[in-house]
Amino acid sequence: MTLPRIKVLALGGTIATRPDASGAMQMGLGADDLVAAVPALATLAAIDAETVSRVGSHSLGFDQIHALAARIAALDVDGVIVTQGTDTLEETSFLLDLLLDRDIPVIVTAAMRNPALTSPDGPGNLLAAVRVACDPWVRAHARALGVMAVMLDEVYAASDVLKIHPTRLNAFASPQTGPLATLVEDRVVPLSLPVREAIVGARKRLGTIGGKAAPVALLWMALDEPGHLVEALMTAADHLGYRGVVLGGLGGGHVPERAADLIMRLAGILPTVMSPRAGGGPMLRQTYGGPSSEIALRKAGLIWGGRLHPLKARVLLETCLRAGLGRDTIAEVFDAFG
Repeated sequence: MTLPRIKVLALGGTIATRPDASGAMQMGLGADDLVAAVPALATLAAIDAETVSRVGSHSLGFDQIHALAARIAALDVDGVIVTQGTDTLEETSFLLDLLLDRDIPVIVTAAMRNPALTSPDGPGNLLAAVRVACDPWVRAHARALGVMAVMLDEVYAASDVLKIHPTRLNAFASPQTGPLATLVEDRVVPLSLPVREAIVGARKRLGTIGGKAAPVALLWMALDEPGHLVEALMTAADHLGYRGVVLGGLGGGHVPERAADLIMRLAGILPTVMSPRAGGGPMLRQTYGGPSSEIALRKAGLIWGGRLHPLKARVLLETCLRAGLGRDTIAEVFDAFG
């Protein structure tokens, strides 16, 4: 029987580190090293490994992920595994999901424990990712599943996965939806298919993305926030280089009353998205009144981010702006997320 052809693209991250002379962990391992550390991969797939970069994911950029997506789109393989760091995995996987529309599994995986520690999780996560990419159910539903993240024997949708702890092995979860599948022994056990209409609709609106980077500011609303950074964004030359703003809003979509007027004025200058600082879940639209309520903010022109975590809302807004979408179209893209 012919084994599935799986491409492993390594970007760097904890999974690819090794100690330097001082004992500190530095990027050093390439894709071939990662594959060689897991001999069982040869029983599952015909692996072709390629080192794309050797950087921590905290240093990745939008342009690099756009280039990676173009590389994946051109591959003639049965599945793709991307290895990277965990710092921005929840963002990079979502961006790949927005950019790719393939009928093969595309999976992002990583490691929380570096290879110098006892029981590093990188080899196990890579093995699990390849096992998922080779699974018949996953392959049959690849387009419906979209880009996935595989960590600690669980499979997550890229649009929902979050890093919920900075250091623990079980650092990843999808609090709103739960995992798509789990691995037990040598089996992939399906649990659910994700709701994909918003992603599919966004892709149609985005079309071919060839524009320049469009930096998006991420501002967190909090107790008694006065809005000085908002004012600086509005009044500074070229808005400090930003082309849009995502606000991590309070509760169901609120801001401190003392900052409300500034934020409403900001929405008239730059595309401004409100997303729940609670981490996700559809926000309110027409429950509370008052000058800093969701009713007032929506009426003033803020774009509602739906169920998207602020980090993912920032990725989507940057992608929309890079594609040259206008404010009304951007609002329609976000509206589909609830």
